[in-house]
Amino acid sequence: MLIPIEQLVLLCIGFFLIATLYSSVGFGGGSSYLAFLTLFLTSFFAIRSIALVCNLVVVSGSTYLYFKNGHAKLKDFVPFVLASIPLAFLGATFRLKENVFFIILGMSLILSALFLASQTFFQKDSNKEVKAYTKYVNYLLGGGIGFLSGLVGIGGGIFLAPVLNHLKWDKAVKIAALASFFILVNSISGLFGLITSNSLSLPWVETLCLLVAVLIGGQLGIRISLKKLSANGIKRVTALLVFIVGVRVLLVNGLGLF
Repeated sequence: MLIPIEQLVLLCIGFFLIATLYSSVGFGGGSSYLAFLTLFLTSFFAIRSIALVCNLVVVSGSTYLYFKNGHAKLKDFVPFVLASIPLAFLGATFRLKENVFFIILGMSLILSALFLASQTFFQKDSNKEVKAYTKYVNYLLGGGIGFLSGLVGIGGGIFLAPVLNHLKWDKAVKIAALASFFILVNSISGLFGLITSNSLSLPWVETLCLLVAVLIGGQLGIRISLKKLSANGIKRVTALLVFIVGVRVLLVNGLGLF
């Protein structure tokens, strides 16, 4: 084991809560998994790998339900995933230096927090008006976010969804379905990238415990509606937490200022 049992229990509880909250609003929780893992682990190979497989477990159930309930049509998502899959794979093959990884990770967490918070302000507008975009815009967005997701070990939906809501690409529920599917395919592609570059590191005790935690939390979040905290409230709270940890990762782990 890489971490003491009492810290592993705390990590499992945190992952369970993250999976429950994020799955209830259409995300996998990858950015927050990364944020929490940096507080307990020092190996960035293990951090990337664990976050990716946990993401994969959570969004698999979400994607299935979106397609089952008719919120997702594969033909509308093809441009995004065709561009994102190879670039997520390419991003995952980069063997970054530790400080470079943490700088990119910290900046990504800060950006994801800002994007997540911004989605709470633009979501209503996305339901009222839909704009038409050419397919090359979808390819560019899918490819760019796919590369970033593979590089840092997240599915990318937390970047894609608020951008599409801001652009009024479609209704919020369809964007959430796309984000979930986007996270799924990028997580799979990123996982193969880690395997190919021999960067996959999954300590079996920690990984197994955390996978069980996110599986239960993800299924719970998908199937229940949270009554005490709105979806926007959830996003704002998690955005604040991710922002704080992102700043810490950037300044302490990446730049070594403290």
